[in-house]
Amino acid sequence: MCRERVEREGWSVANVYTDHAISGASLMRPGIQILMQDASEGKFDFVIAEALDRLSRDQEDIAGFHKRMEFAGVKILCLTEGEIGSLHIGLKGTMNAMFLKDLADKTRRGLRGRVENGKSGGGLVYGYDVVKRFGEDGSPIRGEREINEFEANVVRRIFKDYCNGISPRAIAGALNSEGVKAPTGGDWGPSTIYGNRERGTGILNNELYVGRMVWNRLRYIKDPNTGKRVSRPNSEEKWVVKEVPDLRIIEDELWDEVKRLQGKYNKKDQPLCTKNRPVHLLSHLVKCGCCGGGFAMHGKKRLACSTSRNKGTCDNRLTIVREDLEHAVLSALQSHLMDEDLTAEFCKAYLDRRNELIRQHNAARNSYRRELAKLERERQKIVQSICDGVPAKMIKERAVYVDARMTELENLLNAKNDEQVVFHPQMAGRYQKEIRNLIATLSDKDNRAEAAHMLRSLIDGVVLTPSEDGTHLVVDLVGDLAGILSVATNRDKRTVKGDLSKLQPVQQNDADGPANSPENGEETASQEALVAGGCSRHKLPKQVRDPRHR
Repeated sequence: MCRERVEREGWSVANVYTDHAISGASLMRPGIQILMQDASEGKFDFVIAEALDRLSRDQEDIAGFHKRMEFAGVKILCLTEGEIGSLHIGLKGTMNAMFLKDLADKTRRGLRGRVENGKSGGGLVYGYDVVKRFGEDGSPIRGEREINEFEANVVRRIFKDYCNGISPRAIAGALNSEGVKAPTGGDWGPSTIYGNRERGTGILNNELYVGRMVWNRLRYIKDPNTGKRVSRPNSEEKWVVKEVPDLRIIEDELWDEVKRLQGKYNKKDQPLCTKNRPVHLLSHLVKCGCCGGGFAMHGKKRLACSTSRNKGTCDNRLTIVREDLEHAVLSALQSHLMDEDLTAEFCKAYLDRRNELIRQHNAARNSYRRELAKLERERQKIVQSICDGVPAKMIKERAVYVDARMTELENLLNAKNDEQVVFHPQMAGRYQKEIRNLIATLSDKDNRAEAAHMLRSLIDGVVLTPSEDGTHLVVDLVGDLAGILSVATNRDKRTVKGDLSKLQPVQQNDADGPANSPENGEETASQEALVAGGCSRHKLPKQVRDPRHR
């Protein structure tokens, strides 16, 4: 149509500028930018378009375009409006901007209706496939999804690995090494996994994996400086939430654990990716007994007080080999958690306590039944009172309470009632086997992250304090694990205050051979062990060095 007009007027075409499949809501389009550049260079006298909205639908942009053309001496001619003047820019620009807003509102309204019907509001989600099918009239049915089992297994793996203490960076690296494609079809990155919790982005934050579709969490606004869309979070009352249990991939327990860990790792205003995760078994747990500061790597192998080394305000100048400290703690675990009597005692105590709780629960259920029967009789009396003419407002408050309490009691009675607990007869043997293989498990790269994460959860701190003579470090283990070791070694002799346990190096007797030699002929891991108790403290020659030889 534009070419016909040019031929009818006897003009010649200098150039044709197009922006196929690009929204007219912005001037950040290559075709219109080249047009304005050529206009400033005087390459044509007229700009001809079918309508003004072909140039731009943004009110500010079309006014700026008109000013640039006026400055260049170029007239704008549209087939539907004629020659464009300031009045056209004001009226038509406003109408085009309103058209865009109405179009956006209608699109959102249509998407919301689709979401309300349990269908996707658009976009692809990792773990699901788009279902393509047609209705009876041949029109496509949009918004349906189904679970992709391969991708769903990858999602489950990511959630479980994260709960086992593996960082998003390590998870992404493992997936890339195995050739698993990311949602974009390329390589995995840490941000693809941890995303943004507040905005609901990232694998770990997508509520669709627990069967909950959330729509309208974000809104998109065009940046007037760049013309690009930027996302802004909507308030929660504007969200549209729909339960879609058939699309569930992750169980609630696993989801809740991930959220708990995100709250633990992700401090306020600190991205999850910046959290310093432990590199070694006791990273961030070793503290100085003099100043309370942390022990950090000093050189390649040794740990030293950071306050003493960096500020010089602490007198603790002793160091210790990291591997020796870890090995000593693990050796103590193996030697003291293998006590057969203690294992049997624990099994019996746990079984008795668990069954006692079940008996208490059963007794409570009987009281619930009696109370429920009493409330049922009271409810019948209330109904009869209303039938006899008593005003309902006089007994409304009591009736509401009775109904709510009956519902609560019914839920308690319908809850699953645990049966008597019985341990497997080989449970103690299995426990001892796993403890015996503890060091091997921590050395296995496939299981190390999970095992170390579980072990670290039992330890609150490892305090290193110089001995009275200042020649060696004394190791104090603080945490639940310390309490276990204290009970293991002192249950018949001493009482332990709190959960603090002192771990002492045991000096070997070279004349008589290694102390506490295993009867089965196996060598101890390091000829040095740590024990819990109140005995005298000795030094570890292999673990510390004299400060005079620094």
